[in-house]
Amino acid sequence: MNGVHDMGGMHGFGPVQPKENEPVFHSPWEAQAFGMALALESQATYQWEDFRSRLIQQIAQDGQQDAEPEYYQQWFAALEDLAVSFGFVTEEELDRRTQELASSKEH
Repeated sequence: MNGVHDMGGMHGFGPVQPKENEPVFHSPWEAQAFGMALALESQATYQWEDFRSRLIQQIAQDGQQDAEPEYYQQWFAALEDLAVSFGFVTEEELDRRTQELASSKEH
């Protein structure tokens, strides 16, 4: 394969060079997004391929080709997409909660 989701395997980019002492997660919410994705899949809420395909779409949409911290923002967006598509939450509920959280940070 030779697509945006083939990190480290795309022609011309060479091998992945991990940064020395690079943390696995840059902040707690990244670990939580990772944990939610694994927990939901392990409970057969969805198949890993469902998540993976949404994640690939998110990466392609954002134009990201590296594993910077924004990568977990894409994981979270893929989780939101799955939650809406499986009827766990509506777009309106997500928007409302996002606005509530944003306004609580402003105060």
